Amino acid sequence: MCLAIPALIKSINGKEAEAEIGGIGRRVSLWLTPEAKVGDYVLIHTGYAINVLDQEEALETLRLLEELSEVY
Repeated sequence: MCLAIPALIKSINGKEAEAEIGGIGRRVSLWLTPEAKVGDYVLIHTGYAINVLDQEEALETLRLLEELSEVY
């Protein structure tokens, strides 16, 4: 099973971006999502942005993940 987590793109340098996941910054590759831009939410899997999400979907997914973490 794979898990991809929504992250907010804060800056872009070439094919790499600085993304924020739960307040933590991380460098991610944009090779699979060249259309991504600063301010977009993307799904991150193993260091790659694999899909661009709309903000509503990203925030709902993050809310659900936070809710799960509180249960476990």
